[in-house]
Amino acid sequence: MPIWFPKNVNETNMFRFVEFVNNRRGMNIVDYWQLYKWSIENVGDFWEDVWDFVGIISERKYDTVVRNIDKFPGAEWFPGARLNFAQNLLRFRNERKAIIFRNEMGTKEEITYASLYKRVSSLHSFLRNGGISKNDSVAAYMPNIPETVISMLSSTSIGASWSSAGTELGPNVLLDRFSQISPKFLFTVDGYYYKGRVYSVLENIKILLDKIKTLKGVIVFPYANIGERIRDERVTYYDEITQESNSQIDFVQVESSHPLYIMFSSGTTGRPKSMVQGVAGVLVNHLKELIIHSDLRPDDIISYITSPSWMMWNWLMSSLAVGSTIFLYDGNPLYPDWKTMWRFVEEDGITIFGCSASYIYSLKGSGANPRQFDLSSLREISQTGSPLSKEGFRWVYENIKKDVHLNSISGGTDINGCFAIGSPFLPVNEGEIQSPGLGMKIKCYDENGNEVYDRVGELVCELPAPSMPLYFLNDKNNERYIETYFSFYRPKGKNVWRHGDFVIFHSLTGGITILGRSDSTLKPSGVRIGTAEIYSVLETFPEIADSVVVGKDINGDQKIILFVKMREGKNLDEKIKKKIKEELRYKCSPRHVPDIILEVKDIPYTFNQKKVEVAVSSIVNGRPIPNRDNIINPESLEYIIEAYRSFRED
Repeated sequence: MPIWFPKNVNETNMFRFVEFVNNRRGMNIVDYWQLYKWSIENVGDFWEDVWDFVGIISERKYDTVVRNIDKFPGAEWFPGARLNFAQNLLRFRNERKAIIFRNEMGTKEEITYASLYKRVSSLHSFLRNGGISKNDSVAAYMPNIPETVISMLSSTSIGASWSSAGTELGPNVLLDRFSQISPKFLFTVDGYYYKGRVYSVLENIKILLDKIKTLKGVIVFPYANIGERIRDERVTYYDEITQESNSQIDFVQVESSHPLYIMFSSGTTGRPKSMVQGVAGVLVNHLKELIIHSDLRPDDIISYITSPSWMMWNWLMSSLAVGSTIFLYDGNPLYPDWKTMWRFVEEDGITIFGCSASYIYSLKGSGANPRQFDLSSLREISQTGSPLSKEGFRWVYENIKKDVHLNSISGGTDINGCFAIGSPFLPVNEGEIQSPGLGMKIKCYDENGNEVYDRVGELVCELPAPSMPLYFLNDKNNERYIETYFSFYRPKGKNVWRHGDFVIFHSLTGGITILGRSDSTLKPSGVRIGTAEIYSVLETFPEIADSVVVGKDINGDQKIILFVKMREGKNLDEKIKKKIKEELRYKCSPRHVPDIILEVKDIPYTFNQKKVEVAVSSIVNGRPIPNRDNIINPESLEYIIEAYRSFRED
């Protein structure tokens, strides 16, 4: 049963796109599913129409939309085109707000498009004078502040490749990432704020200066006003540079496949993969998702709870190409309490609010009631990061706003975008992403490579898409690239992208339920179980704040071990354990019932707000824990170790 129905469909960007396609192609598309079918059956025509509809600015247009579409991986997108990413994002130079910035300390700053252009122009000139060119890569170790946006636009205006990490990351993680890209320049700050405290990162910067020999220059933004300054001939403080310039930016035109972003996997299973993504592919795909799927308009104010470590930051940045206002928040969104972000929605008129599933669960667990604020401006909530349960969907509509488009999306850093995403043409059903993304030929496969519906399977993509990685760095003959995405189904005769997510494709609604990573699958008695199936039941328990479930390998079989974090004032007793088992047996199956239930103080998460099931699985199976530094709350692993050790000792 739908929980939300679309209104005023004829006023949406998707409706305008359908009219655009119908007029250009002499077609009569009338609904989303016809549009989707056309988009995956006429790949070249579809992406050509997206390019023109969203208004890509290019010095030279492509020779053909896609070359070698049957080569997977290896298709070439928009060959012959010459363009500049930053030029597309800085197409507006007016007095409308480009950025609204807030942080934990009460700072508020508003920057117009005209002022943003001038600030980028100044830094652009500094970088060019410093010898940065389109053949270089730059790195950023920054919080979610306007200067990060300015740094990215300045770098990409020259054609340099950009890679960013939030200041929440530690030096080992930074070295794992940045040592792979050999950056010539680094943008950073002196410190950052989190939960009311100031944290200096000067020692981390010194480590980077010492260990990364390719660095020729560093710009430090004195964001936290740490008294100490780094004394190094390579370091320049931003307040020593003219902050606005009236000179015109010389946007360096590059090929469509020129490296734009170097993105990194979370690194929870080993050294992070360094994925290189092209200028045209990322730009056209982002604008497809923002304009057509998310219905983003110039008068919108769009926010996402994110950091520069996460691809949702990159996704948000492309909103500037629409002329919208991007709302940046730096700090903990739940500090000093759950009301923080909703106060901003009311005061600043945010229209599209982006967050993770874990943020919604935190609100739910704290008894939050955002409806007490004036949310009249809010028309869409975008949600991603991890699966949102039916209960989570219901909570949004009951406690935030009844008439809001809950646009649940799923894709990943790998494609800097979405495989599955919402549509303003379709109703929202509890626990389901509304549809596959246009141009994304995704399917649900069983273990033998057969397409299946209404049962659990693997998410695959049968055709190339523009924002898929060009290649991985330091990956001879694409060996790691192919192993990561294409090796699983090739023995079955299928050359498809396997994304690593368990999903259900619903035949009745066309919607998609994401069940979590398939590399953290439970297999008791050989039956595959998605961990999200268990989490969706536990989220209905008022006593439980959070949980993580893994499998313990024993003689070719698995025992299910569940760790739960209880709400304040609640304890895990035998009564609750019994209730957990009964509910899972009744709502799922006897195979979903955990063999062991243990209480812990906290549950581990990555900086992208995803549960770190792999690390917990390593603990219970006696394997080394990979890359603790990629976990936002590493002390939680000690709680897991302690709880599991105590159980074994008993």
